[in-house]
Amino acid sequence: MSWIQTYTGKQFFPLEPRADDIDIRDIARSLSLLCRFNGHCKVFYSVAEHSVRVSNFLPRKLALWGLLHDAGEAYLSDLPRPIKAAIPEFSRIEERLLGVVADAFELSWPMPPEVKEADDILLATEARDLMVTPPASWELTSAPLEETIVPASPDDAMSYFLALFETLSK
Repeated sequence: MSWIQTYTGKQFFPLEPRADDIDIRDIARSLSLLCRFNGHCKVFYSVAEHSVRVSNFLPRKLALWGLLHDAGEAYLSDLPRPIKAAIPEFSRIEERLLGVVADAFELSWPMPPEVKEADDILLATEARDLMVTPPASWELTSAPLEETIVPASPDDAMSYFLALFETLSK
C-alpha cells in the first residue's frame, strides 16, 4: 500500500505528495492527536497546540508559516531528533512534503529562519513546562517565554488551529 487514508477520507501518497491533496482539516486533526516529544512529557501536549503557539509568537507576515511549520508530520508522523538524524532519507521526504505544503498554501520556500527561531523558543518553554525534568543536556540556546504552558485538549487544539488558520488566510 503506497497511500494513507486521511481524516477527511482522502487517499494521500506521502512519497508522492501533491498540493491538491493537502487539506487543512487533515493537518489540524492529525496534529491535534500527535503528542510532542514522542509522548515523553508530563501531560498530553499536541503538535497542533505547539504550532498555534509558534504562530502566535511570530509577526503576522510569518504567522501562517509558524502554524504550518510541522504540517508534514500530519502525513508522516514525527521521529525524535536522534532517529531523524540517523535516517537522512526521512528528512529528505519530510522536506519535500513541507515544500508541497508551502505550495498548497502559497507560502514562501524555503521556510523563513525566523520560524525555526520561534520554534526553538517554544521548545525551551515546553522543556521547562512539560518535561518531568527539564533536559539540561539539550543545550538549548533560546530563552523560554515568560508564560507557562497549560496544554489544551486535542479537540480544543484542533479548534484553535483551524480558527487561527481561518484568521490568517483572510
